[in-house]
Amino acid sequence: MISSQRIEDYGIRIGRMPKGLRNTIADVPGVAVGHCTLADGPVQTGVTAVIPAPGNLFREKVMAACHVINGFGKSCGIVQIEEMGTLETPILLTNTFGVGAASEALVRSMLAANPDIGRETGTVNPAVFECNDGFLNDIRALPVRGEHVLRAIASAGADFEEGAVGAGRGMSCYQLKGGIGSASRIVECGGASFTLGALVLSNFGQMEDLTVDGRKVGASIFGIAPPEDEQGSIIALLATDVPLTERQLKRVARRASVGITRTGAFIGNGSGEIAVAFTTANRVFHDETAPVRQIGMFNENEINLLFRAAVEATEEAVLNSMVRAEAVTGRDGHTRRSLAEFAELFAER
Repeated sequence: MISSQRIEDYGIRIGRMPKGLRNTIADVPGVAVGHCTLADGPVQTGVTAVIPAPGNLFREKVMAACHVINGFGKSCGIVQIEEMGTLETPILLTNTFGVGAASEALVRSMLAANPDIGRETGTVNPAVFECNDGFLNDIRALPVRGEHVLRAIASAGADFEEGAVGAGRGMSCYQLKGGIGSASRIVECGGASFTLGALVLSNFGQMEDLTVDGRKVGASIFGIAPPEDEQGSIIALLATDVPLTERQLKRVARRASVGITRTGAFIGNGSGEIAVAFTTANRVFHDETAPVRQIGMFNENEINLLFRAAVEATEEAVLNSMVRAEAVTGRDGHTRRSLAEFAELFAER
């Protein structure tokens, strides 16, 4: 059963910035999240869909940037995001071998909504990101299908579950249960109020390194599982309604690495850590005809506010992904326990 408690419910306060109403990525207006979870014996996996903004994303793209922290990964769509600075599809998260099926399903859904793609206009760039859930999931079974992608997209909303759901079902974090986690921060500047939200797919770390709000919690848990090489991954998505250029978005995306390492990670050789940042404030029209179009750009004398927000939200999202996840037993009897089982080691009394 998924835990109803998030890290803040244990008395842990990450950082000092105010949080959004839900304290999730969906505090950014228009952002929605949906899951399709596959949990059947050795199959422990799924798909998570993040909708960056309402409407037809191919026709009205959102500005975006990627930062590859460590590139041992098989994600799809990064090259064009890096070159063009836009997202034009929902973002999908799944397991490593699910990227192909998820990409095809996403393309088919975009073709259905845009009959001119591949005919009167160009092709579409599906954004699909992955982590390897093979410890718990029979990844060789290739269980992810197009129908699972469509279910995740159809279920997307402002309220969503965290933990061992969707793409997070089979993920491990610090040799405990990982998965989907989220958090948000309010950014106040010049009399205006903005929001930055993070959502992570956590699948990294060695148990002994786990740190909760500065406390070496993993060292106290260490021993319930044999040591493992650090070969995990994390996908960190950062959404905001602050008007940012793609260059500024890349700078914000880089700060996700600080939030990740504050939980104890050192970014291992075989890990795939990728951060994607996007803004809902600057839309890029596919059928634009004006020779010059103005976009908003945040004052960089104040951009440290966004850097801090990205770090705090990412760190808290990782911890939420762990405490919200229940213990899962998957293929060959492999089990990952929940961090919530060890609350006495970090909860404020």
